[in-house]
Amino acid sequence: MSEPRDIESALSVAAVIPALDEARSIAGTLDALACVRGLCEIIVVDGGSADATREIARAHACGARVVESERGRGAQMHAGALVARSQVLWFLHADTRAPADGVRGIADALADPETVGGNFGIAFDGDSRPARFMTWLYPKLRAIGLAYGDSAFFVRREAYERAGGFRPFPVFEDLDLVTRLRRQGRFARAHGRVVTSSRRFEGRSFALTFARWAGLQILYWLGVHPHTLANFYAPVRAARARRRREQPG
Repeated sequence: MSEPRDIESALSVAAVIPALDEARSIAGTLDALACVRGLCEIIVVDGGSADATREIARAHACGARVVESERGRGAQMHAGALVARSQVLWFLHADTRAPADGVRGIADALADPETVGGNFGIAFDGDSRPARFMTWLYPKLRAIGLAYGDSAFFVRREAYERAGGFRPFPVFEDLDLVTRLRRQGRFARAHGRVVTSSRRFEGRSFALTFARWAGLQILYWLGVHPHTLANFYAPVRAARARRRREQPG
């Protein structure tokens, strides 16, 4: 990791990465973070991986700190926030690659004192039709006020603490946090974008996956609790985990 300098020197930023059986992805994510100028901390929070995720993260040259927590993205990200020492928390999924100027983008966005946090633009890797469609769709969703965790949320520590942090929800922990943050101030878009994996669309019908995702969204906004929604989402996550285990390498 490089030392903070210039505009970045006024702001300390910790990258927090929840991981579960991410041996195939975590090295690439950490490679990208190692190139981010001005990043102060990298924290990988493992939720009980059965593969080599922890070992890969500990051995990586970026100097990541590896901690363990109960399983669940919300719980893992909150555990990482609790051990981070920096002024700003930057949450990245384990299959998402950060831009090299990400800290500068965060610093520029937070130069406005009314801004409590924000996220980045997002591109899905690959040239498949689902990847192109989702890359096109995400800016439209943001225009109507929706923001998701795979777009790399960042938040001032004090705002995160006032909001109560990520709740240990099995799904939609990202939408829940953004709703509470926006009560405190502005949630901004940083310049630049992250690149995330399109693996969630592989090996099954994209139309069915998208329809299920949209249906869960509607139920969430109608007030169905995330723990209830997780019962519908569980088969999808189980199938995704099974595919990861079956992949060679």
